[in-house]
Amino acid sequence: MVYTHAALCESMRLYPPVPTDSKEAVNDDVLPDGTAVKKGTVVTYHVYAMGRMESLWGGDWAEFRPERWLERVEGDKWRFVARDSFSYPVFQAGPRICLGKEMAFLQMKRVVAGVLRSFRVVPTAADGVEPEFISFLTSQMKGGFPVKILQRKV
Repeated sequence: MVYTHAALCESMRLYPPVPTDSKEAVNDDVLPDGTAVKKGTVVTYHVYAMGRMESLWGGDWAEFRPERWLERVEGDKWRFVARDSFSYPVFQAGPRICLGKEMAFLQMKRVVAGVLRSFRVVPTAADGVEPEFISFLTSQMKGGFPVKILQRKV
């Protein structure tokens, strides 16, 4: 499930479940870039935009490439290599990191394995048509994501 884990991370890099988040400073603080933050200031970060930053993901940031999360260890075996949670804050970071992160990955992998074992999921959008992202509290695609479900031959 190493490649599946990488594909899930890459999917959430490009389309994070929660595209923006905010925190309120409980004390005066300084951000890593030197920006002063006064007590009571609300700081918002845009996870969706961070997943598209060339400075974080390289010149191929727009490509869906699960291999960016993998490292070859021996022969044809791969190892998952996580990014630091501040560069990839899909599950928050630091002391606020999601306690259910590992359970969420386990559930996502079980759904992927369960569905793909019996079915093929085929997008039905016309060639070249990209889904339109809508940013609410949770991510959405305008009109949903139309697919055709085909039963696999046993």
